[in-house]
Amino acid sequence: MEEYVRKLTTVAVAAGLFLGGMGAAVADSWHSLPTMTTRGVVATGKYTWEPRGQNHGGFHFDVKLRDDEVADGHNVYLETKVEGYSWSRLYGVQRKTVTLKKVIYDGAAQYTNEAWIRACRDRGSLRPDNCADTLNYKRQGQR
Repeated sequence: MEEYVRKLTTVAVAAGLFLGGMGAAVADSWHSLPTMTTRGVVATGKYTWEPRGQNHGGFHFDVKLRDDEVADGHNVYLETKVEGYSWSRLYGVQRKTVTLKKVIYDGAAQYTNEAWIRACRDRGSLRPDNCADTLNYKRQGQR
């Protein structure tokens, strides 16, 4: 009888660990970003929300940023921000496609609730940059 209880306990613990892992996998799943495009730049990719206590609970993205007009002489960049902070830029390379993987977060909070992302073409200091529409994401369950 004692061996039966020990085996049953082992099975219950294994099942709990398995089901708990499935819940974490669903919570951390990746989502496609719509294609961000404007004249001279195209960006495609995916994002996920990191759980509390992992990667600062941040907005994690994996984006391919492409200079779409190689003859124009302008560079491209990806801008991202989280609530309460200003925009940060991640530059691409002229005439190339680069992969940008980063986690952005609010260092003063246990996890980030809201993030923005957009792709832009850097037209220099005399003309304004042009940017794709800004995408806004909120962690599920947040308003």
